[in-house]
Amino acid sequence: MATLQAATTSTGAIVSDPQAVRELCESYCFGTLDWGVTEEGELTIWGYDDFEVYEARENGLPDYEGGIVTHEFLRELADHLETDEEFDIQTAGFTKCRFPVLAKRYVVRDGEVLHADLSSPNPIDE
Repeated sequence: MATLQAATTSTGAIVSDPQAVRELCESYCFGTLDWGVTEEGELTIWGYDDFEVYEARENGLPDYEGGIVTHEFLRELADHLETDEEFDIQTAGFTKCRFPVLAKRYVVRDGEVLHADLSSPNPIDE
């Protein structure tokens, strides 16, 4: 059995209401990823797993039946970022030497959520 090996990290972004963001993060499950909000209101996410977000059940475990809700979480988070703040989350990983490798990025800024991965190659200009 092959096991995904991935790492996720984020920039720090200042949020307008640290307690509200803590409560938001506690209502979701991030697998084995860690998250933190400092007293100054800086949010970060990091760890050795893919960045996939699930709603949390009452017992704190992920609600796998509800499916992945990463985009919903990030849209909610966008409302809490301070003006001109950008939250950048990147994941890279692999499963043995199998194709394709995992690479994705989410950027939250100016109330919107952007996503990028390796799925769409573009030509190189001369």
